[in-house]
Order: sequence, then C-alpha cells, then structure tokens
Amino acid sequence: MRKINLLVLAAIMVLGSACSKVPAGNVGVKVYLLGGSKGVESEQLGVGRYWIGFNEELYLFPTFTQNNVWTKSKDEGSPTDESISFQTVEGMSVNADVGISYAVKPEKVSDIFQKYRKQLDEITDVYLRNMVRDAFVSIASTKPVEDVYGAGKAKLLAEVEEHVRKQCGDLFVIERIYLVGDLRLPPQVTTALNLKIQATQQAQQKENEIRSAKADAEKKIAEAEGNARSILVVAESQAKANKVLAESLTAEFVQYQALKQWNGVLPLTMIPGGSVPFVPVK
Repeated sequence: MRKINLLVLAAIMVLGSACSKVPAGNVGVKVYLLGGSKGVESEQLGVGRYWIGFNEELYLFPTFTQNNVWTKSKDEGSPTDESISFQTVEGMSVNADVGISYAVKPEKVSDIFQKYRKQLDEITDVYLRNMVRDAFVSIASTKPVEDVYGAGKAKLLAEVEEHVRKQCGDLFVIERIYLVGDLRLPPQVTTALNLKIQATQQAQQKENEIRSAKADAEKKIAEAEGNARSILVVAESQAKANKVLAESLTAEFVQYQALKQWNGVLPLTMIPGGSVPFVPVK
C-alpha cells in the first residue's frame, strides 16, 4: 500500500511538472528534443497553460520592449567587460558602453528560434551585440575622430541604428541604440580634442564680440547721423521762419505792434538831443 502511495505521489509530481505556463506578454515555442519530429512546432503558443512532455521543451519569448546594455563596468549589465571597441578613419581606438532597446515581433517568434536556436537573452548578448559591434566598426572606420567624439555623435548612432535594422530584417523592431556615458579615448587624444574644442569656442566668442562691437558702433553712428539730421532740419526750419518773419517786418507792422504794447503814457524826461517819442501824437 505504501509503495502504491509513493507511485501515485511520483505520478502527481510528474504530471504537475509537465504543465507549463506562457505568461502574459510572452509567446511560447514548443521544441521536440528527440525523434523524427525534432525541431520547432509550427504552432506558436499564446498565453495559457500547456502540457509539455519529457521529449519537449518550452521556450518563452517576451514581446514587450527589451532594454539591454553592454558596459565595461561590472556593476551594470554583465559582470564581464561587454563594452564595444572600434576605430576611426585615423586608426584611433575608441571604447564605448552601448545600450539597445528593441522588441520581438510576436508573429516572428518561430522564425527567430529556427534561425538562432537560443533563448532571447542569449540571442541578445551574442547575435544582437555582434550586429551592433559590426555596425560601429564599419561606420566609424570612415569618420574622423572629431565626428565620432563631437557633434557628429548623433549622426553616428543614427547610422548604426539603420545598419542594425537592415541586418535584423523583419525579425526584430530596433527602437533605439544609444551610448551609456562618454566615449573612452586615449588620454592624450581626449586632451587634444578638448583643447581644440575650447579654442574653437573661444574663437567663436571673439567673433561674436566683434560682431557685437561693430553693431554698437553702427548704432552710435546711426544715432549721431540722426541727431545731425535733426539739428539741420531744425536749423533750416528756423532759418526759413526767420526769413519769413524778416520779410514781414514792415515799418507799419512794427509801429502797429508797438502801439499794441503801449500803455498811453509818454516819457516824463527826454535825453537832450534825443529823438521824439516813437509814437506820433496828433
């Protein structure tokens, strides 16, 4: 009786272990390990529980966005150095920590497994990393170090992304390839590039200062010319007014203006030999 119970318990354990689950956000692929049917089952497995026999194995492929980094540091990504090295057109060695964001197309899971025969993590760390490394090596070899290290960095990454997309075909959706931190160059090269960048920035600053000084001088000249024209216009207007006024000053007009201002009182004393009062009295 005890022997029967042990057999029943063992059977239950075997049955329980044979039931596998495909969780949400994943696609499963059932693989036959032995026999003439060895290979990938044509039907992909969606979310749910499935009976997996002793001659079969279930591989899970997440279909949501995956993010992976290949770095030199042991504290991020793998404990081994997975950073990517490449050379510029001058033969300058460059080392970089690189990251990738991508997704698996659900309808292509069987095709991916048939091609690589690996789990997704291994496909990422081996095949995708090789694609990214080869892209950096191929593209950076045509560029000077200034384009790789400086403003051309964004263009380099865009070209690497496009190169990897073509290699992946329609199996993966490559969302983004990016640098994690700064590029690592030989110290003397970094110093020389920084000095060159600093000199360029200083030269640009000087040009900006010259443009600013020139603009200020032109502004002052324009203001002076404007003031001179304003003074000239005022003077010309005053001269014309004086001319008109002089032409209008007849004897009768002057006498008329004097009479308007006179209060009717004659001087009480006269200077000997002086003239008669300016107002004729009749």
